[in-house]
Amino acid sequence: MATQAQIEQIIDVALAEDLGRGDRTTELVIPQNMGGTAGIIAKEPAVVCGGEIARIAFMKVDQTLQIKVNIPDGQKAKAGEPVLLVTGRVASILKTERVALNFLSHLSGVATATSQFVEKVKGLDVKISDTRKTLPGLRLLEKYAVYAAGGQNHRPDLASGIIIKDNHLVALAARGVSIPDAIAKARAGAKGMKVEIEVQNLEQLQQAILGKPDIIMLDNMAIDDMKKAVKMVPASISLEASGGITLENVRAVAETGVDVISIGAITHSARAIDFSLSFITGRPPQA
Repeated sequence: MATQAQIEQIIDVALAEDLGRGDRTTELVIPQNMGGTAGIIAKEPAVVCGGEIARIAFMKVDQTLQIKVNIPDGQKAKAGEPVLLVTGRVASILKTERVALNFLSHLSGVATATSQFVEKVKGLDVKISDTRKTLPGLRLLEKYAVYAAGGQNHRPDLASGIIIKDNHLVALAARGVSIPDAIAKARAGAKGMKVEIEVQNLEQLQQAILGKPDIIMLDNMAIDDMKKAVKMVPASISLEASGGITLENVRAVAETGVDVISIGAITHSARAIDFSLSFITGRPPQA
């Protein structure tokens, strides 16, 4: 999980990108002493994520702002609900608006997509996991959004786990190294980490079983082959399905008996959720 320092670094980069040279429009037309209250409103149903990120962004721009996060990360919002209220200098609110909305829109998109897959496999003994297919610079926040929505996090970086993938095997095969030998080589230096290997067919699976890895990833396998794989693999080895997983087929994949289903689309292709920031006239709504 991301540390506070890592989260703030990501927010700092976003603020510098948008506000690094100032906000010419706001500085020219909005009086510095003008106050107000604005709400960030969900314009469609969603699983919300990023409220705390938005709060930190607002506070970095102006520590005098008063912010209330109405809907915690991982909870559902209805269309029209205010997920966050911010009171204070109008100029500060306007300067932070786009950064706060960008984080909320994207992270809520990831959380909403994750929750849809989690709901599809409800009642089955399987976990929905993310991958490293993330937007550059946003991986830690995206993985947090997956976790908040009930998903499971795969390794956050290349140093956090051992996965022997197809290109590793191709390179090793050119030197005459077999799949069991590759697993043994990884195990020798694993220092307590689990060893996972990716296979693309049942022939590779048979070789992988001989090497006794901790996890075998079934990459882009047909449902019928997944069913055969589950019967072939001993209980001591976990099975992960990955590649080509959609909302339409995820239930069928889960029903094969695999332990984990990893889905790159929940991060790299998540549709942004529509939020808007609106200033409130009169008394702010009660959450």
